[in-house]
Amino acid sequence: MADTIRPKGLDAQGCIAREGSLGRVPAAFRPVVAAARDRILDVLGARLHSAYLYGSVPRGTARVGRSDLDLFVALREEPTEADRDAVRALGAAVDKEFPQIDGVGTLLYGRERLLSELERYDLGWFVACLCTPLLGDDLAEYLPRYRPDSLLARETNGDLARWLPRWRERIEGTGSGAAGEPARRPLVRFMSRHLVRTGFTLVMPRWQGWTSDLGEMAEVFAMYYPERAAQVRTAARYGHEPVGDPDLLRSYVDDLGPWLAGEYARVHGVKAPRPD
Repeated sequence: MADTIRPKGLDAQGCIAREGSLGRVPAAFRPVVAAARDRILDVLGARLHSAYLYGSVPRGTARVGRSDLDLFVALREEPTEADRDAVRALGAAVDKEFPQIDGVGTLLYGRERLLSELERYDLGWFVACLCTPLLGDDLAEYLPRYRPDSLLARETNGDLARWLPRWRERIEGTGSGAAGEPARRPLVRFMSRHLVRTGFTLVMPRWQGWTSDLGEMAEVFAMYYPERAAQVRTAARYGHEPVGDPDLLRSYVDDLGPWLAGEYARVHGVKAPRPD
């Protein structure tokens, strides 16, 4: 399968095309999106600069009862703890009300940081290419076009080595018995997706295309690293259907993760440090 995948996801100028749109939101999720939009306005008011959807819902691939709702919110100023508490409460309320979704995740940043030079090829790219405008003034209008090059690869996923110690701590915190399985499932989903996306962006400049589909990402990676293909394909599967296997998590932080971090640094370098 891998050798049949051809580059895609670019516009006529060879830049990454913005994915997703409100028109692609499946009918079952439209009431969820409408409720989230209204509550963001109610909760943040004049502090809100803009809000976006990202992930499977605006791409039109969300599954009822299985997919989460991903929100990205930009404030006029840097967010406070009260802002973070407010959006967490908003997400919990929307998740409780709508069985169509399996959780709500909200990323919250200030406008100045999103448009900063430091974030131009990370959070800025994320907004411009992966986010669908929902409310306010679209920040993409102030950002450049992006190509699938080594700079973008480095600044999006070139920090895996910094994450691995934190991942180990989170795994240890779940314990080793069956009682920790519910806590390990979301870790498996999160880490699986992170590793697959990192594997994909490692080879993205050679492939010269873009995709957000985990299965396709794994197959593109397999074209260039067949010796690691089985591990990344497995991670793509568990990114959709997570299990609570502690051995799988340990393999991520003891084998696949360290190898991927080292290879990433060798090929693209290390991401510039962020304040948080």
